[in-house]
Amino acid sequence: MSRKLKRILPKKSGRDAAGHVSVRHQGGRHKRFLRRIDFKRDKLDLPGKVMAFEYDPNRTADIALLTYPDGEKRYILAPQGLKVGDQVVAGPEVEIKVGNTLPLKRIPVGTPIHNVELTPGKGGQIARGAGTAALIQSKEGGLATVKLPSGEIRTLSENCLATLGQLGNLDWKNEVFGKAGRKRLMGIRPTVRGVAQHPDSHPHGGGEGRSGIGLKSPKSPWGKKTLGKKTRQPGRYSDKLIIKRIN
Repeated sequence: MSRKLKRILPKKSGRDAAGHVSVRHQGGRHKRFLRRIDFKRDKLDLPGKVMAFEYDPNRTADIALLTYPDGEKRYILAPQGLKVGDQVVAGPEVEIKVGNTLPLKRIPVGTPIHNVELTPGKGGQIARGAGTAALIQSKEGGLATVKLPSGEIRTLSENCLATLGQLGNLDWKNEVFGKAGRKRLMGIRPTVRGVAQHPDSHPHGGGEGRSGIGLKSPKSPWGKKTLGKKTRQPGRYSDKLIIKRIN
């Protein structure tokens, strides 16, 4: 592995800049390296040869190491069907082949894609997990309608880049972790049920013996209602592009 493509990933353990826990149930993970993944695929019209497939502890999908004719090496997300020795290329007029990256306007309707951009030139943000793929449903008026892995349907600019194929490591969702220690090595700390806590620590806590959450609405540790309450923030810049929501 080239040293330019990796660096030590600092541990945050769910703490913010002040050292306070801002995200619970994190901490104690094993030391790991952060691999620099090429989500932008901005090395246009220059073929990269697949040299190896590697495990990345920071994501569920495997990654592929590419070597370009100028000697540069880059990591990309490894789609299913890509093999060592294959060549992949990014560009506006490249071949329709697994691993190649091109604008949505050049990709046929019904083609599975991954690493899809939300904003042209920003880099892929959608469909980056193991086994995931988005589908182009239609194209009209400079916009492409894309069905995301979650089932959500949204429109994107036809100039957004996407990589062809479905991501590999499909069996990840069926993997059994086996023991609590493996979760700790991944940096996941235990989650304690609210009803098992002290009443000063959680609204569901306290009571004599075992108890449920009561007749009132379930609440978060900070007293916020959690049953049926929408958590998506309104007014996001991309809300107007969503055709069908999931939540």
